[in-house]
Amino acid sequence: MIIPVRCFSCGRVIASDYIKFVEESKRIRNETGHEPTGAEKSEILDNLGIERYCCRRMILSNADLIDEIISY
Repeated sequence: MIIPVRCFSCGRVIASDYIKFVEESKRIRNETGHEPTGAEKSEILDNLGIERYCCRRMILSNADLIDEIISY
């Protein structure tokens, strides 16, 4: 749905990092023509300074469904 503002486990603000993660993933998708691999996603998260696995989980497991739900 919508990315939470803070990590549920540790309380770190992750919403702004999620936007940067999505932008970087789109850039990789446009340049290479394929979805980012696990190593590429890990590198993006490392570059953003997201070290805790709970915050990584929040970003990686988010399903962006707001465009589908907003019509209801």
